[in-house]
Amino acid sequence: MVQLYNLHPFGSQQVVPSKQEPAVFCCSRDALLVACAQGGCKVEVFAVGRSEFCEPLGSFSTLGRVLRMAYSEVGDYVITIEEKNETSSLRAYVNWRCMSTGNSRVCVRMIGHHLEGPYSEASKDQMTIIELPLSDPPLCFSCCPLTGDLLVGCRNKLVLFCLKHLVISQELTVVDFERSLILHFKSFSPTEVAFCAGYVAVTVELEVLILRLTNSEKKACNIFESVIPEAYLNEGGKDEADLIQIESDDFVICQQPVELLGEESRQCGISVTLESTGLGSEDSYYQIEYILYRRIALDMSSFAYSAEDAKLHSLQLLPMYKTENSVEADGNGPPKREILSLFCFFSLPHVGYLYTISNLVELISAYHYSEKSQQAVLSPQFLHVITSNNLQCFTVRCSASAARDEDPYIDTTLKACPPVSLDVCALRMQLFIGLKAICHFKNNVIILTKADPEDVQEKRKLSRRLLSRKADNIKSKVSPESESGWNLYIVNTTSPLLLYKEMVEYSKVYENIKTESSIHLLSEAHLLIRTALMDPDLKELEVKEDLQAAFRESCALLGDCYSRFNTNDFHLALPYYKMSGLSMTEVLKRIDSTFVDKTKKYGRGLTFYLYHSLCEDIDEELSEDLAAKVLQIFYPAEPNQIPHVICSPCMKNVCSAMAMEYLQMVENVVPSVVITLTKASMALKMGDQDGCRKELDSHAEMVLVCGLIVEPRLLRQHIKGKLVPTELAIYLKEKRPGFLLASLLALHENSKIELEEADLYIKMLSAKEQNAIPQFLVDFWEALLVSCSREEIVQELHFKLAAQYMWRLSRKEFPDVKPLKTAEDLINSCGHYGLILPWVTFITSLAPASSQNSSEDLSKLQSLLCGACFNISSILPLLESLPEDNLTGLSIHLICSTRLGQYEKTIDKLLESCPEAIISYAQHELKDEHQAVWWNKLLPELLKRTRQAGDNYPILLSSLKETLSVTAMQLGLRDFLNVLPDDGNAVFFLPHLLQCSRRRLMT
Repeated sequence: MVQLYNLHPFGSQQVVPSKQEPAVFCCSRDALLVACAQGGCKVEVFAVGRSEFCEPLGSFSTLGRVLRMAYSEVGDYVITIEEKNETSSLRAYVNWRCMSTGNSRVCVRMIGHHLEGPYSEASKDQMTIIELPLSDPPLCFSCCPLTGDLLVGCRNKLVLFCLKHLVISQELTVVDFERSLILHFKSFSPTEVAFCAGYVAVTVELEVLILRLTNSEKKACNIFESVIPEAYLNEGGKDEADLIQIESDDFVICQQPVELLGEESRQCGISVTLESTGLGSEDSYYQIEYILYRRIALDMSSFAYSAEDAKLHSLQLLPMYKTENSVEADGNGPPKREILSLFCFFSLPHVGYLYTISNLVELISAYHYSEKSQQAVLSPQFLHVITSNNLQCFTVRCSASAARDEDPYIDTTLKACPPVSLDVCALRMQLFIGLKAICHFKNNVIILTKADPEDVQEKRKLSRRLLSRKADNIKSKVSPESESGWNLYIVNTTSPLLLYKEMVEYSKVYENIKTESSIHLLSEAHLLIRTALMDPDLKELEVKEDLQAAFRESCALLGDCYSRFNTNDFHLALPYYKMSGLSMTEVLKRIDSTFVDKTKKYGRGLTFYLYHSLCEDIDEELSEDLAAKVLQIFYPAEPNQIPHVICSPCMKNVCSAMAMEYLQMVENVVPSVVITLTKASMALKMGDQDGCRKELDSHAEMVLVCGLIVEPRLLRQHIKGKLVPTELAIYLKEKRPGFLLASLLALHENSKIELEEADLYIKMLSAKEQNAIPQFLVDFWEALLVSCSREEIVQELHFKLAAQYMWRLSRKEFPDVKPLKTAEDLINSCGHYGLILPWVTFITSLAPASSQNSSEDLSKLQSLLCGACFNISSILPLLESLPEDNLTGLSIHLICSTRLGQYEKTIDKLLESCPEAIISYAQHELKDEHQAVWWNKLLPELLKRTRQAGDNYPILLSSLKETLSVTAMQLGLRDFLNVLPDDGNAVFFLPHLLQCSRRRLMT
């Protein structure tokens, strides 16, 4: 479907003062080149864009009559197919600009011919004609806009010539070509070819084939073939010969239509053989990737086609570039650019097809013409089509597709872009007599008209009528040459900003009549500006700033449409308003000023935008009036969202009484726990603690916790980038700390708050300094350790809790409030808190009596270290804070060394500092594979220490006896004798020897 609008994309026109009848023409960076018609071997050059009139710059002669001509910006050369003596030749014209200075020196050479000394110096000031020899006559060609390489179509093949820059001297670099590759086709002679960045598009009558040439990683052989199964597409197993188009006087039989995309296009039935002919590069080996094949069947019932009409025309590859990474090329050439997206266009007489072929291969637009087309040219902004008497302008969707290739956040809540599938739009149909050819250059459309003699008089009358039409806005500068039967015009297209403003004004016609038309036209205006901003040639800062301002305005206008109208795409109001840069305050004021029908409900798009904006952490506070306006918008549209809206930091200035009134009205219809909690929060804001308590008492605590999971902003909010506890959270901290703790655990468990965020939040809630650890935070860590199963969180909590317990014990600091859980509670509810080892309890019992809070921290630390999954090595650096000169610190050090397997070291410390606990320690720890420590370490140490009289002698002697008993029971008689000392005191060991012997006799 084509949308028709009467806009003015054409601004003014100039008549090119060509002295001879034009045949073909093309544009360079700043000039128009016009080749003369039959009988002439001459190319005239005219300035483009320098003034209101086309200034002749000179001319140069060709070696034959020009049949086709094109200009390559890379290399600055003109390529032609010329005919002389009924022979077609391919030639490139280099340094053609010097002919405009009056210099008539010309050098003709073959490709690969190196200039000798005298010619080298002279070549800077002379035009060079490079002959490109071919075994078959050239039929068509295309220049790559990125590399300047040339692809030539001949009978059953394509020939690739790579552009070369030969450095002759420090001051001189000349252009040359090297034939690198030949693509051989079987019974497939191209009528048109397009070449860009390795992509090759070929048409023949009603078939289109797009390939991609890629360098092969491995050097295989010079010739290799792409094997394609023939007759894959033949319906019912018919042979290909049965479906070849057969023409007779009475009927035409056509092949069936086929479209194959991507890898499927390999089954098109066209075999391709590659022949690598490059001599200068070892890497000039290529492979083929099939991109697209389409065979079109004409609808013979709609139009009366002749055999000549039933062909494709206007094949074109259009690149769109990344705008941020262009770098200047060497020398004076254009900047090197990286392609972002690539598009292919081709046309039938009454319909044109536009495909995207780079990242995704798909048809994005089909253009249906009202008359039979002669030719069409595609640009990033428009598709220009000429019929016999009309120049038509259509919009294109290239920028919409390229924007999605460039930005992954398109089509999200952050950004948006009109869809690629948007209906095409015809902007203008401009009348001309006898249109024959067209080309596009920057902001200009060049058209050639050739009228039959009987039409010249009619053309003069039409020109006078056109000049009298103000609506057409065509400023025609008629020259004497225009009185002939032909004319060459340069039609200037309107600047994107002017056309954008006209589209915006035009859209107001549909504002309150046709929603879809208004959105469609504003989308066209948006894409027009987006395309202009993607132009890599956009360098002027002032123009860029104006375009960016227009872009933001277009986003705001689209946001207005989607917020006011109840369309299926109402959600697009959010990303468009975001891209506009408008604040919520500005949007609300904007909506009120443009809302015509005050009695009508606000659109779904507005509530969608407001709800998502209010849910985000943005630094904007609505005024009391606008906050009231938000409640008025939401209550009739989405009343269940009222509590969530009120909880937003943006609604900080809302009238509490009004908020309570709306909450009560909503609760009467759809009661919920979130409404109850929000009412409790509003009651606190109004200073009514009794009302808050009443609301909280109306539900069980676990139900309230579920409500806080749904709306965590009731407890904490982000204001200006900082986490801030709410009044309700402060109230719960003082009155119901257990409930608050359960709520925070639920938020963490449901990924509504991270551990670091919770730590900061609790510190702020407890009004502690950043480095201080309040008891409520320790309670949170302990409770989280009980419920958490994520290993990384568990290890982090282990360290945090151990560090805090040790910090308090080392400084004899007490908790600021009573802990919610005792050590016994934690041991009974959590496997991370292990049972305290008996020998640890024994050591602790020997210590002087301490405060209850201090003993709780010690018990919790001991229990935590005794847990099976605690990583002892993580806290070793912290042990220095606990000295070993007291039993409290000693117990912690001994637990750590034991958990690390350092039993002998632990025994030394116990014998030195607390020998009373040695047997208890040995009985609990020296078991199984560690039992040998009894006689290898503990027995020798006790024997040595008992020989020295001291205060601990009775304890050591008792321990020695117990050790000997254990050793005698575990060792054989001979082994037992080996561990006894050789000091002659056999009497002392006799009872143990007897015990050992008796055990041996019994066994």
